Amino acid sequence: MKHMKRIKQCISLILALALVLGLAACSGKPAPKNDNAGAASTLVYGSGDYTAINPALYEHGEINSLLFLGLTRHDKDNRVVAGLAESWTWDDTSKSYTFVLKDGLTFHDGAPLTSADVKFTFEAIMDEANGSENISNYEDIVSIAAPDEKTVVFTLSAPNAAMPDYLTMGVLPKHLLDGKNIREDDFNRAPVGAGPYRFVSWDMGQSITMEKFDGFCLGAPKIDRVIFKIVEDYDARALQLKSGELDLAQVTPKDAEEFKSDKKFDVYDMATADYRGILYNFANPLWKDNPGLPAALSYAIDRNAVVTSVLLGQGQAAYSPLQKGEYNNPAIEKYEYDPQKAQAAIEALGWTKWKDGYYQKNGAQLAFAISVRPSDQVRVDMANICAQNLQDVGVNATVEINEQTDWAGQQAFLIGWGSPFDPDDHTYKVFGTNKGANYSAYSNAEVDRLLTEARASFDAAERLPLYAKFQDELARDPAYTFIAYIDALYVAKAGLTGITTDTVLGHHGVGIFWNVWEWNR
Repeated sequence: MKHMKRIKQCISLILALALVLGLAACSGKPAPKNDNAGAASTLVYGSGDYTAINPALYEHGEINSLLFLGLTRHDKDNRVVAGLAESWTWDDTSKSYTFVLKDGLTFHDGAPLTSADVKFTFEAIMDEANGSENISNYEDIVSIAAPDEKTVVFTLSAPNAAMPDYLTMGVLPKHLLDGKNIREDDFNRAPVGAGPYRFVSWDMGQSITMEKFDGFCLGAPKIDRVIFKIVEDYDARALQLKSGELDLAQVTPKDAEEFKSDKKFDVYDMATADYRGILYNFANPLWKDNPGLPAALSYAIDRNAVVTSVLLGQGQAAYSPLQKGEYNNPAIEKYEYDPQKAQAAIEALGWTKWKDGYYQKNGAQLAFAISVRPSDQVRVDMANICAQNLQDVGVNATVEINEQTDWAGQQAFLIGWGSPFDPDDHTYKVFGTNKGANYSAYSNAEVDRLLTEARASFDAAERLPLYAKFQDELARDPAYTFIAYIDALYVAKAGLTGITTDTVLGHHGVGIFWNVWEWNR
């Protein structure tokens, strides 16, 4: 009997415990954690390599959107929305933007994020000694004030409609970097931000591991861990997707075709504002002494052949840096493929075709090399087609593959740029004289004037004709021979949710992680 009594007591205890757990679940309160229940979710992404991570210094970096957050951010439609800031206003009289931060912001290390950190970040970018690639975006800022812990005031020399776009820049922690050499500090290899994921470890050349930041101000991420596995080679990415080593990667159009019929994967064909073109180094005597030559050569490029054969139709012919946005001017000279027109334009500049089939002038052959990095096979293939097109009209163009880019020493480069955001982005600093991303030494006073006036207006109706004229002038006096806009093709293991397929991405297909904290698998 005593034995039966003990059994009944145990059963009663088990039922009581089940009832308590059930009530806790119904009430919305979490049940006691079972450390053995379920493995942590991990997303492994096939990434390019990094030597340093610091959004204030470097233009590129998909990883920045995971580790950092700015005063503002972009939504799925690339509109500027609140990030760390809860609100902002513009004052015409003082030419100032005032931002008010959200309550309770912290960095990944638990330190509070305040207006002092915002002020420190942008003053670091504006310090020429730090050599930031982004400095041109903030040259209108005269001063930055932090009157209290939640308020930041940016006073400008002139109105700048693009400034809220540029304040998506990730905020750095002053308490870790103040007084240090921001370019050389170990922070760049163990960054601390306020983004949805916090840095854990970095195996140089192999992988970067991040874990979710539960204190993220826009909501705790659903995926526990994200690993950026360094896989520079696109063919290797495709192989590692198939082997299960990667969960998500950007691939070439050719490789994407292999995944479309495989139900274990989802293929995302995403539009971008990312174009490719031939950058001419105007510090080189060939272009410096022969104005008009880039325009003449632009007629020789068969853009549709590039889109068809290299991109397999996943892109479109390019003619403008603003082609994918509302400020596009479709009425400009597009330099459509016309070999005869190219030859006539070259000859009008004083070049004569010799018996060897190449043009010469003053005893010098019309010859140059298009430099390209080996890690991007799409660019290599594009460069080869462009070189063959130019050979066909009598220009001895070749392709030179280099691991490192010599901006000052090279003759030409297969460049890539593009932004889906404000039209000032990737125009002012790319084509403006002596601006931070003007790697071609291009200089055109009318382009400078139009871009300066356009950024000073908050009225789209006023900006539209200014950007139309800018595109017309850039077409008349090209900095680049535009080739093609390329779609971003991502392959993911089936079951990954949260990717917004209609978001227009930026340069290198950057932007897919804009809402990574909402992703799940």
